[in-house]
Amino acid sequence: MNNSNKSTPFISIVIPTYNRPERLADCLESLSNLEYPADRFELVVVDDGSKMSLEPVVERFKERLEITLLKQENQGPATARNTGAKLAKGDFLAFTDDDCKPAPDWLDKLAARFATAPECMIGGKTLNALSNNLYSTTSQVLIDYLYNYYNLDSKRSNFFASNNFALPSDRFQALGGFDTTFPLAAGEDREFCDRWLQYGNKMVYAPEVQVYHAHKLTLSSYWRQHFFYGRGAFCFHQVRAKRAHTEIKVEPISFYLNLLKYPLSQQIPQPKLLLSGLLFVSQVASTAGFFWERTHQTSN
Repeated sequence: MNNSNKSTPFISIVIPTYNRPERLADCLESLSNLEYPADRFELVVVDDGSKMSLEPVVERFKERLEITLLKQENQGPATARNTGAKLAKGDFLAFTDDDCKPAPDWLDKLAARFATAPECMIGGKTLNALSNNLYSTTSQVLIDYLYNYYNLDSKRSNFFASNNFALPSDRFQALGGFDTTFPLAAGEDREFCDRWLQYGNKMVYAPEVQVYHAHKLTLSSYWRQHFFYGRGAFCFHQVRAKRAHTEIKVEPISFYLNLLKYPLSQQIPQPKLLLSGLLFVSQVASTAGFFWERTHQTSN
């Protein structure tokens, strides 16, 4: 798409950010290199109560990008995305995170998909930008496994992570956006996808729509990340059970056994057994978070 015209959809990119000015700068730099016509997309950056001003970061890109910076008190990424979406002007919303770098053809590939599936949610592929970081690699392997599990049929997908999906703006608003009872960056995207499907909408997996994720992790931050995922998982199952008037259900034991075996069948430079061990650690952390959240909510 080298020439702008009326058939080229206007897309709003919404980016929640919190206390990561360097990561945000890298993200905006990658977006300034998009091949999509510059007059057919905008950026809406939502500062979720950062301790430092992000205006100097955003100001550097205003000559190259149509960009708006919004500020709110710290309320979590779900609320931040909703805040950005409300002011977005695009026919479509594309979500990514401040620690991601979309590929130059990201919007072109999304627009091509919307040309044939204008009412669907399009989910892309996330690639690990820190292949030398063992914990970041393991987290990416987990995401790859989840996508393989939930999106086996690309035209009947069930889950996309919120750092790389797009959808029609009007349908996002009609559904009420992300559930703002999720205070952490964990589970709110899964809940939204589940609600999207419950209301008869469709999801399409598009692996050619790519972003690079640069989430640097240590053992302690890796544990904390998956502990939070466990907390988010409980919130998701609780919200879903209330919405569907059913009991809380979790994945079968085979889901977890296959997860531990998954690295053994993949082309990965790191030791595969070590990755399997770290996946086991992730599930211990997630289980701990799940029961912590359940106990905490029950006591309240």
